[in-house]
Amino acid sequence: MEFRPITRAPGAFQQSVTADDIKAICRRVFGPNTKVAAAAELGTGMYNTTYRVTVAGRERTVIVRIAPEAERQFTSERALMRNEYASLPYLAALAPLMPHVLAVDFTHEIIGRDYMVQSLLDGIPATEHLHTYPRSAWPVYYRQLGEITRRVHDVRGPAFGPIAAPAYGRWSEAVAASLKDIATDLEGVGLDAADVHKVSTAVHHHQAVLDEITEPRMLAGDLWLPNTQLDHQAPEPAITGTYDFDRTWWGDPAADWTIRMVSAKQDERTAFWETYGPNDDSPHARLRARLYEARHLGAIRLERQRLGNYEGVHASYDAMADILATVG
Repeated sequence: MEFRPITRAPGAFQQSVTADDIKAICRRVFGPNTKVAAAAELGTGMYNTTYRVTVAGRERTVIVRIAPEAERQFTSERALMRNEYASLPYLAALAPLMPHVLAVDFTHEIIGRDYMVQSLLDGIPATEHLHTYPRSAWPVYYRQLGEITRRVHDVRGPAFGPIAAPAYGRWSEAVAASLKDIATDLEGVGLDAADVHKVSTAVHHHQAVLDEITEPRMLAGDLWLPNTQLDHQAPEPAITGTYDFDRTWWGDPAADWTIRMVSAKQDERTAFWETYGPNDDSPHARLRARLYEARHLGAIRLERQRLGNYEGVHASYDAMADILATVG
């Protein structure tokens, strides 16, 4: 077996598994006589540990995604793989674009961690391939992304909050709970979370504005260039796949990461709105957007800390102060 792990520092958040672990996973999924020809760890993700695995005698390579150990997961990121698995029935409209789940194991009997085995999507990550097209063609990508995001946001849910629970009856409660978890995690790694607590106070102050959102809709959570695949031969950008829906939740579509990113710049990405539909620019919608941005900043700070981006951690405090000046 050819085994290619990624060498990481001992304290790195992502932890590789052994060649024997990969063999054991494949024997459980494909049968006791299964032989693994090759396994290469992929470095594109920042949360799960992911391998491209070739099983001897099978026509296609598969992807093995392994969640962090339970004790290494933040409160605000608990059981993300289980949340993604619970989301799959609600993502039926995206089925042709998504990898097929071949097996899921939450028993911890094999390696002590959740894992999922999926089919390998055709194509090249948009982060690698979009820039090979002239910028004049980039709006084509964003129009497709707008249509895909609309399919996700059109899905109605039973309550607010993460797909796999906990569930909340009001949108303001879900937002407040998310901020509380983020603050807990920030303090747990030794960072000042006073500004996140101030955002929580602002959420309670503006509860009525948040609770104008009465119908839970599905939020993709992390649908952006890194989690889309492009056809490698198409004459213009063509999205062939989407993946990593572990951060889905029920809420206001305007709070989704995709909306945050597409609104960040006035460039080719404005084509997104042509297929997604018009953006609400009312005063209350703008206020909600600022509260959502504060929540994003708290989560970004936590991720930057995990990745050792301490300059980015510091910058998040200034950005949060700017938001707090407008939502008090």
